[in-house]
Parts: sequence; C-alpha cells; structure tokens
Amino acid sequence: MACVPTLSAPEQQVLDAIDTLWAAERLVELIAVPSITGSAAESEAQHQMAAYFDSLGLNTDLWSIDLPEALAHPDFPGLEAPRTEAWGLVGSTGGEDGPTLILNGHIDVVPPGDLAQWDGSPFVPRVVGDVIHGRGACDMKAGVVAGLVVAKALHDSGLRLAGTLALHSVVGEEDGGLGAWATLRRGHRGDAAVILEPTGGGIDTANAGALTFRIEVTGLAAHGAARDHGVSAFELFWPIHLALRELEVERNADPDVRFGDAALPYALSIGTIAAGDWASSVPDQLVAEGRYGVTIGEESNSARKAFEGRVAVACSSDPWLTDHPATVTWSGGQFGSGDLPKGHPLLGWMQTAAAEVTGATPPEKAARYGSDLRLYAARGVPTIHYGPGDVRFAHAPREQVTMSDLLTTARALALLVVRTCGVR
Repeated sequence: MACVPTLSAPEQQVLDAIDTLWAAERLVELIAVPSITGSAAESEAQHQMAAYFDSLGLNTDLWSIDLPEALAHPDFPGLEAPRTEAWGLVGSTGGEDGPTLILNGHIDVVPPGDLAQWDGSPFVPRVVGDVIHGRGACDMKAGVVAGLVVAKALHDSGLRLAGTLALHSVVGEEDGGLGAWATLRRGHRGDAAVILEPTGGGIDTANAGALTFRIEVTGLAAHGAARDHGVSAFELFWPIHLALRELEVERNADPDVRFGDAALPYALSIGTIAAGDWASSVPDQLVAEGRYGVTIGEESNSARKAFEGRVAVACSSDPWLTDHPATVTWSGGQFGSGDLPKGHPLLGWMQTAAAEVTGATPPEKAARYGSDLRLYAARGVPTIHYGPGDVRFAHAPREQVTMSDLLTTARALALLVVRTCGVR
C-alpha cells in the first residue's frame, strides 16, 4: 500500500506489517471448524483462537464460564441452544499509559440449514478468486481474523502501544450474548469497543433489540367430524397474529434515520408454530415463537409490556379468549437495543481511519439485528460495529466474504488502534 501523506511513521509501519497470506490461511482454518452455537466445536474454535493469541505474544485469559452461575443470574441475557460448556477468551497487548480499545468478535455460527442449498459443504471453505465461501465467512469469522491481523501486524512491526489493545473472542452471540456478558462480568472493560460485525463498508452506531417470545393458546379438543363442538387453538391465534401485525406497523412508523430506507427496522416475526397432535382432532393447544424488535433507546421491559398489552387486547375481543387468555413468556435470546452516546468521537475516529484507507468516508448506519453492542454500551463502553462483509450474506447458504474487504478493514482498524492507544 502506498504511503498516505497524513500517516505517521508508526502508522505506516504497522500497515506495512499486515500479512495477507497469513490472514487468508487463518480465515480458511476457522471456517473449517463447525463452531455452531453451543456445540463442542464452538469450544474447539475458542481454544484454536487462544493458540493464535499465544503465538502473537498476547496476554491470554482463557477460562471456563460457570454456566449454572450464569443461568441463575438475574441479568443473564438468555440462550436458545443447549450447551454443556462455554469458554471465555481475551488477549491483550500494550501498556497502561493510554486508553484500552476492544476489538470484539464472536466465534460461534448458526447451523447451515438445508445442505442441498449449498454449493459444496458449508464447513469446507471454497476459495474463488478474492471470495471465500463457507458458513461463518461473513458472520463473523472474517471480522475475527481482521482483529487477529491487527494484533499480528503490531507484533511483527515491533511497535509497542502506550495503551492496550484487547481482543475479545466470544461465544454464544447468536443466541443471546453469553460470551460477551461473561467477559464483561469477568472485568474485561475498555474505553471504547469495535464489534467486528459485517457492516458493508458503513459504521453502525446503534442496533435494534430483538426479544424472543412464546405465545401459548388454549382451545378445546373435539373430533374433527364434530368440530363445532370444539374450539380450535389455531383459529384463536389468528386475531392475535393480526393484532401483532398492527403493533409492528405502529412501531415502525417513525424509525431512526440511521436505518435508511429499511421498511421494517423493528420487525416482529413468527418463527415457529405448533398446534394439535392428531389430524382428525380439533387442536386444543397452539404454541407460537418468534422475535420482536426493540426500538433504539427503548427499555426491553417497556417493549415487553407493549407486546403483552396488545395480546391481552386481542384476547379481550373474543369470548373464549376472554375466559382463557393466551399466555406470553420470554425465553431464548433477549437482545436489548444499544446506541453510541451522542457526539462521542469514536465514530469520527473510525470514519477518518477508514477514509484514509479507502478514500471514502463510511456512512453512519444502524443495525436491525440484536448484537453484543448493547452489552458493552450498558456497561458504559462506547461501542460501534465495523467489520468486513455484507450482512445480507449472513445466515445464508451463499455466505461469503472477500479477502480485499477483510484486509481493508484490518488496515483501517490498525490505524484506529495506533491512534487511539498511542505508541511508546
């Protein structure tokens, strides 16, 4: 990369030390580990990351998260995938004479889904020119590797930071944020954080929340031939669903401008429905589960009350549901919203660093999905998203990322680290 006139000697030194081949090799290795949330391979990937940290001379903290203690804590952020273990991991480098900047990345991935929709195996990385395909390539192992690349460039360049760079490798992000929550509770904090989620060249300064809900509707069973003597839980659910659709419209009427032209930044979606247990019987039970968007700045409890209130109103308009109201419970991932404090310079720092690498200032955006941003923000750590990849490829059978995007991100992050933490 040609020297940009505004770069200092240490900044150019760390950029020159970025290792392209090493980055590609690490990404391929990590994609090959099927680190699905809650699986044994998730723990395997954390230990592999710890080995990378050790090879880069980082001060490594690898610990087993106490799951029973975590699950019993009133502030636990929820989980959906069964698990028997979880590992926390932080690697740091630098001194104590400056700020601490956190680069956060989650090592877990979602299941691949229908394998027939994939062009090849999801966990056998496929390289086509500049593009790397595979589950987790975009969400978010490319971001994880970008953080590793910065740490390696610092190591190889011989630069010593005055402040501290801390890499937080976390598990369980996809189903609630167990890893980041446990990392913060262990005392790993910072003055600012960048979560390396795929942002498509922009910078997210906020994220909407996403609360997992469960609605149970009780009807009255009868033989299907005499259905008029029963009460179908399936049919009872329909007016509840319509009421929730109205609630979704209302909550998306005036979205934050950072969502751009997104039609439903606070989506309310029914993900699963189960009703009945016999084809020729009137179903007496229905269970619907889904996700419910939390607006930026809204307290999660307030959002829950609005949801529960709308279900209650729908029930009050039906004679059966008036006497047998549907119940709402909240389980699984409970992602609150998060926001960078207004006027905080982290956005400008990241924009300047990215512009000096790409020649264009990345736009400020907001993410429609729940993320670990809200956990860091809640602990007083100003946080943004900035990472390689396009979120439209995340969780999809065409998941992919370009190496050029990964390396561009790593260069911008390297500048941010040197400028934020300072050098000795």
